[in-house]
Amino acid sequence: MLKHSWPIRCCLTLLLLSVIAMPAMAQRSRGAGLVAGVSASPDQFYIGGNVMAGKIEKDFWFRPGLEVGFGHSTTLVGLNGEFVYLMDLRKSPWTAYFGGGPAIIITTLHRDSPANNSTDVGPGFNFLAGLRKSQGIFGEIKIGAMDSPAFKIGIGYSFK
Repeated sequence: MLKHSWPIRCCLTLLLLSVIAMPAMAQRSRGAGLVAGVSASPDQFYIGGNVMAGKIEKDFWFRPGLEVGFGHSTTLVGLNGEFVYLMDLRKSPWTAYFGGGPAIIITTLHRDSPANNSTDVGPGFNFLAGLRKSQGIFGEIKIGAMDSPAFKIGIGYSFK
């Protein structure tokens, strides 16, 4: 069992609250999405979800998300508080977007036995860009700083 410190309990509580809140926020928002992809540094496969939770200004949105990476004896959980700016492309059903935001990164290193595993909580920041349909497929890249993965590329689907 993990030794829980105050930061780990706080992050796990935020994780639980964000998962519970996502369906409620999706009802008032422009859509929720699921994503899967690969990351570099650490080299992992990841899955996740996000919600276009709040319109701040025209075409500027708050998009919180959760991503979980697996591989190289490490599990990485990212709680992302990203902001995105949407740009409609003329005569196209696609929208380009870019943005960024802070993250809480929970990293668990898996060793030879569960008793030897270690968990660390640290700050992260993501810069992102992508193409999406308002309801449908999207693709994005992320560049990370601090404890966030250095690079991610993912493909996903947005629901209304």
